[in-house]
Amino acid sequence: MDFTPTEQQTAAQGLAAQIFGDLATHERLAAAGTGTDTELWKELCAAGLTAAVEEIGLLGLVLLLEEQGRTTAQVPFAVTCAYGLLAVAEHGTDEQRERLLPPLRDGTAVATGAFPARDGLRADGEGRLSGSVPYVPWLRDAALVLVADVDRELWIVRTADPGVAVTPVETTAPWSAARLALDRASGERLGGPEGRTGTGKGKGKGTGTGTNSATGTAAYEAVLAASRTAFAGLQAGVCAGSLARAVAHTTTREQFGRPLSTNQGVLLRAADAHMDTEAIRVTAYEAAWRHDKGLPYAAQALTAAWWASEAGKRVVHAGQHLHGGTGADLDHPVHRHFLWGRQLDAYLGCGSEALEELGQLLVKEGSQ
Repeated sequence: MDFTPTEQQTAAQGLAAQIFGDLATHERLAAAGTGTDTELWKELCAAGLTAAVEEIGLLGLVLLLEEQGRTTAQVPFAVTCAYGLLAVAEHGTDEQRERLLPPLRDGTAVATGAFPARDGLRADGEGRLSGSVPYVPWLRDAALVLVADVDRELWIVRTADPGVAVTPVETTAPWSAARLALDRASGERLGGPEGRTGTGKGKGKGTGTGTNSATGTAAYEAVLAASRTAFAGLQAGVCAGSLARAVAHTTTREQFGRPLSTNQGVLLRAADAHMDTEAIRVTAYEAAWRHDKGLPYAAQALTAAWWASEAGKRVVHAGQHLHGGTGADLDHPVHRHFLWGRQLDAYLGCGSEALEELGQLLVKEGSQ
């Protein structure tokens, strides 16, 4: 394994860090409320960071999402890249890539995903979908939503089409979420009528099974694994940002005439949080690297998801705890990291669910 970023990945990460650092300020985040910072989104797209994801692969996306997580920037970057750009580039037909990717690259269209698969979503023989999903992140901004039906087939649904109802909902994290209700809504099967992928021309084209193309449920598993890896990268950034704020607070806040950071209990808590954050980061890097190399990475994606859930909630709790009473202030920046961390803890499956899936996968592989 070699997690050393390429020159292109490093340049993209540096640009993302600059844009997020300059524009995702506490004042702008507070002004955005629970919605998206549209000006920041336009700036990211104008800088070419969305379009770059196809070239820098899943590992590059993980690096960019780390920078978003550090600032908890309220933009639909993760969902548009994971459920839009990468999903269509890797599993769409040539015609779908030609038609759908340009507006996703320049940010004129936002995509999201109704993941994981829900038992209530069903498709009939005419490709019409019915059912509901109680919570889809950034759905309020989305023009396209990638939906998995009960048979784990992937469908592209346009939110403006008849039979599609989007009802805003509020969650702990300000992710412009909404409830998706479909009533015989028209769906376009990702990969064409037979659910087959195209030629896999995207840079990061490995699936969770180690092949470069997928059909039917295999495409769903591949998109889910890539999304879990991407959101683990986002969680690594959220945790790093929370820890950085805790370090700044404890080194400047004094108690009994000395900084809080000189207390052994504070040092140990911060050290544990640092190690947890690094574990999230390195497991996300490994899964993303294997994806980009076209190697099997289903187990690695689940490992990253487990660390993002279990370690992630420990880190954001520690970050808030180390701020003392200040951390209980709902308007303090560290509280936003806490909310994001807890939301990411359960998104796409909590730690126990990821661990159960990982165990089943290992048993299956061991029996083959």
